[in-house]
Amino acid sequence: MNKDYSIQILQAYATGLAAQSMQHKVQGKVFASMGLSKLASKYADHATEEMEWVDKFIDRIIDLGGEAKVEASPAQKIYTDPVEFLKADLEVSVREVPNLGKIVLSVAEDLTTYDLMKGYYQDEEEDMAWSDQQLKLIECIGLQNWLIQQL
Repeated sequence: MNKDYSIQILQAYATGLAAQSMQHKVQGKVFASMGLSKLASKYADHATEEMEWVDKFIDRIIDLGGEAKVEASPAQKIYTDPVEFLKADLEVSVREVPNLGKIVLSVAEDLTTYDLMKGYYQDEEEDMAWSDQQLKLIECIGLQNWLIQQL
């Protein structure tokens, strides 16, 4: 088991996910200001869930004897169009989930980190499926009907 490698991976994901969590929190507030309370709640809850993953990653870094930190990340774009946000969020997932799958396999010798990253991978797959489902629903029932569901 390569502890340093596991720490490096966990650190990278803790940092990236903390930034993503903040984006989702702000995005939820934007949607709330638009009256889209269900969508706002979805992303507020998602932000909380992501920070729970950050906590787990940091705990594991500490368990491995590493230094826990969350580094600065570039600013994230905030969207006022919910459909554009869903598309952008799905695009990130489609691009990054396969990479995450490779990362999970790369820490297989560290069973605890492997299990943790595997759980995170499964969560990301579910998020990707939800975004895809929402975009397909918009195509099926129309934007206005979907927006009404988000009130």
